[in-house]
Amino acid sequence: MNLFVRLFYVLITTLFRPRLPVGPATSELALMTMPNDLDINLHVNNGRYLTLCDLNRVDLFIRSGLAKLMVKHGWMPVITEHTMNYRKQLGVFRRFKASLELTHWDERHFFMTHRFTIGDKLIAEGTSKGLLLGKQGVVAPGVVIAALQARRDAGA
Repeated sequence: MNLFVRLFYVLITTLFRPRLPVGPATSELALMTMPNDLDINLHVNNGRYLTLCDLNRVDLFIRSGLAKLMVKHGWMPVITEHTMNYRKQLGVFRRFKASLELTHWDERHFFMTHRFTIGDKLIAEGTSKGLLLGKQGVVAPGVVIAALQARRDAGA
């Protein structure tokens, strides 16, 4: 249930946050760990970090305008690779910042860096590679960026 609460939190807060630029951009979310995030060692489960990264992607999709394009064109986001390095433990009821930085893309994939921090302390850091699938297969990032820019230029 906690995941739905966090998802609704992200969906609502995006309405009050500034739009993100087309191209390289950063999503930052202030979150808190909950008991169902923990494993038997009483720290955030490694799989939960990946789920929390999804929240940053939702924020990025909405604030950049990509979510509307995905719905309009029937595009589906897919993560094809994800790595994470865990440096410190993240215990229960700890406030932390989750950030995603869209750094670059090639002819097929978007590349992202994820960081989890408490203040200046790095808790975990990783990278992911994702793409958009359309009815005809992979949608080239150049096509996505051009569509986002055209939408912005049209004032939508």
